[in-house]
Amino acid sequence: MNPYHQSLTLIGMPGAGKSTLGLLLAKSLAKDFVDTDLLIQLEHRKTLQDILLEQGYLGLREAEEQILLKAQYPNHIIATGGSAVYSAKGMQHLKHFGPIIFLDVSIDLLEERINNMNSRGIARPADQTFAEAYAERRPLYLQYADIVIDCRNKSQEQLVSEVIYEEADAFIQNDA
Repeated sequence: MNPYHQSLTLIGMPGAGKSTLGLLLAKSLAKDFVDTDLLIQLEHRKTLQDILLEQGYLGLREAEEQILLKAQYPNHIIATGGSAVYSAKGMQHLKHFGPIIFLDVSIDLLEERINNMNSRGIARPADQTFAEAYAERRPLYLQYADIVIDCRNKSQEQLVSEVIYEEADAFIQNDA
């Protein structure tokens, strides 16, 4: 696949910066941007938190899987919800469009960034702490990632450059 037509899918925990970095990457790479959390909200005409309250965390994950499976986004930066990795079918579908990039952020920094934990619409059991969700999800992020970006002590500009470099390097390696 031509790197100018392939998409990049960003995965990671809530607060990892997928949407923010995704917009910057889209601008830098002249690609369209899509945020699957927004697509869920638009389709359901509700916030993620409202879906979570009405249908439970498994209902929210099901809504997310349906959005992932419908995705047809060549030449996009795709920011997924933090729980996208619970859908093996959804992740395999996204891989058809290009590499999956895990934004690896420490639990300490994530907890510092997330100050609206109970209203953000995070698809997890009510009794599961954010740290427990992190411990459960991190192996899944690593499993699906084609590229892992260590986000510690890096500016948004540094992260954009690193993703672009790693993505180009991965494309060259796969093409060889």
